[in-house]
Amino acid sequence: MIIEERAYARAGLLGNPSDGYFGKTISVIVRNFGAHVMLWESPELRIEAHDNDTNEYKSLHHFAEVINQTGHYGGIRLIKAAIKTFYDYCMENQIPLVNKNFTIRYDTTIPRQVGLAGSSAIVTATFRALLKFYDVSVPLEILPNLILSAETKELGIQAGLQDRVIQVYEGCVYMDFDKAHMESKGYGKYERLDPQLLPKLYIAYKTELSKVSGVSHSTLRIRYEAGEPLVIETLARIAQIAEEGKVALLNRDEEKLFALMNENFDQRCKIMNISESNMEMIRTARQCGASAKFCGSGGAIIGIYKDDAMLKQLVTQLQALKAKVILPIVT
Repeated sequence: MIIEERAYARAGLLGNPSDGYFGKTISVIVRNFGAHVMLWESPELRIEAHDNDTNEYKSLHHFAEVINQTGHYGGIRLIKAAIKTFYDYCMENQIPLVNKNFTIRYDTTIPRQVGLAGSSAIVTATFRALLKFYDVSVPLEILPNLILSAETKELGIQAGLQDRVIQVYEGCVYMDFDKAHMESKGYGKYERLDPQLLPKLYIAYKTELSKVSGVSHSTLRIRYEAGEPLVIETLARIAQIAEEGKVALLNRDEEKLFALMNENFDQRCKIMNISESNMEMIRTARQCGASAKFCGSGGAIIGIYKDDAMLKQLVTQLQALKAKVILPIVT
């Protein structure tokens, strides 16, 4: 029997990057893109390489092009980290595993390293496949912790829980990473919100802006742990923006939500460096009359558009910047 599991891209609607600092966020799943894992029983445990894992290139130019698009690492290290974390969790919790091996293969359509959570989607899909293959159950609120652990503990990637929570819960989710609750329970407070409450959203992304999100977060982490007042105060305000955004969503206050999304990005600019190419996308979208903020750490933006005329203008203006525009499918 072949097991197939998927996990989808995500976009931070409000509150990022406060999720890694006991903050609050609202995220949405983006079903336009996803990671797909296939797993079946086999004599040995085998991980099949994807095209992104190749070590053969047509030329130096091809090599540079692939690295720019996918980074220095493919998905195999993510698969390995997920398998190792799954095994460790089962051993620590005395969960017996049937003595059988498997072959695992993955594919992904998520644009790499543009803030749409492509890496965590691969890990999430792998966990889902392993849980089904070995008939193991993990509490829903705990699973994002394991997915995060695969990336942070096994691979040393700087990341927060937001991506993993939305990829596990899907739809639209409000997350409160209150420190006291996190320390006592080990996970945050997660509340599903009706996707029907969402206004008209667009996403634009540029694959040429790809980068590893952990790099941008590492400097912020150092400043946060050093207690830099500007960082502490700004992250607190960004978390509050998500809290206010939840109220705005429930009240269908699109004007308030529009303003909060813009402020979220403007606050981010106070504590993180934004490249000119990323700023150009933000400025262009706002000049069209839309709101605009990062989906994650840069390379992709999300915002509210008012009508079809504005959407057409967004597509035209952003395409001139070599950015692709999509309407996110959130369910």
